[in-house]
Amino acid sequence: MARWLDVLVSLIGLILLGPLFLLLAALIKLDSPGPVFYRAERMGKGGQPFRLCKFRSMVRDAEQHGPAITSAGDNRITRVGRMLRRTKTDELPQLVNVLKGDMSLVGPRPEDPRYVQLYTPEQRRVLEVRPGITSPASLMYRHEEQVLSGPDWEEVYVGQVMPHKLQLELDYLERRTFWSDLWVLFATLSVFLR
Repeated sequence: MARWLDVLVSLIGLILLGPLFLLLAALIKLDSPGPVFYRAERMGKGGQPFRLCKFRSMVRDAEQHGPAITSAGDNRITRVGRMLRRTKTDELPQLVNVLKGDMSLVGPRPEDPRYVQLYTPEQRRVLEVRPGITSPASLMYRHEEQVLSGPDWEEVYVGQVMPHKLQLELDYLERRTFWSDLWVLFATLSVFLR
């Protein structure tokens, strides 16, 4: 039933959001040179890599000029990119990943392979399910970039933020139901619409 919900919601979302996608694509192209979409390698179910699709919010080839995680004040973020990140609209193309079956609407957020290598055996349990566009951890850390500031931001991410997020994801998976997934979707939508 969850997969049918994923397909139905992502298909309807892509159709309804089509005009917004066109507008955002035009703004991205006008703001900075480079492609409209950014395809990042992430780890999916079973530890299989896949390409996560997002609207590009950083300068072209940003991954060659800095770390995989974005911290507060990252100068690679474009003007339009700041707006996309603030409103989380840069995440909308992940509906394509959901439609393809790489992701689900609700599930642990997919991580960069470099950080997945640091997971403990217990933390790797998040790889037993499809990653999601949203989750309880992504709701709690929706302003993650603000937490990751200062010269030691990556140490903060690896030592504090990432383990806490993974524990939230694992706790949720223990009690997850179809109805709890619906609650997470509605909570995400209410945050998005604010």
